[in-house]
Amino acid sequence: MSDEVVDLLKQAYVDEVETVMNYLANAIYLETLDGEDVAEDLMEDVQEELGHAEELGYRLRYYGEVPPASMDIKPTQDMLQPPADSTDVETVVDGVIEAEEDAIETYESLVAAAEDADDYVTADLATELLADEQAHKAAFLSIKKSF
Repeated sequence: MSDEVVDLLKQAYVDEVETVMNYLANAIYLETLDGEDVAEDLMEDVQEELGHAEELGYRLRYYGEVPPASMDIKPTQDMLQPPADSTDVETVVDGVIEAEEDAIETYESLVAAAEDADDYVTADLATELLADEQAHKAAFLSIKKSF
């Protein structure tokens, strides 16, 4: 068992769960026509990010680990906190882009660590999730261009 792989799986799991909470809060809170469009995108991503967390949790179980629960989570996503102004869509989009960049970095590290540990199943999963996060980032970069 690779401690680095387990640590990165836990980090990615916690990040996905925190992202779900923050995307949901922002999607509910945003107003204006632009905000409604972004809210729809965020709600779609909530389901996908929740699926990511589930897959990561099952990899943790494979390693005999318990997926982190609420008391194990130390929030870190300052960039995804809903803005004071419910019409400030651009701040939310910027936060999503930053969060996706963090996720991309984590999954790149997980791919490398899993390959080093000869855990090709985790490497494949991390590669799949990495592609999803890159697609999310690209989508929100496109949205940002409209501002």
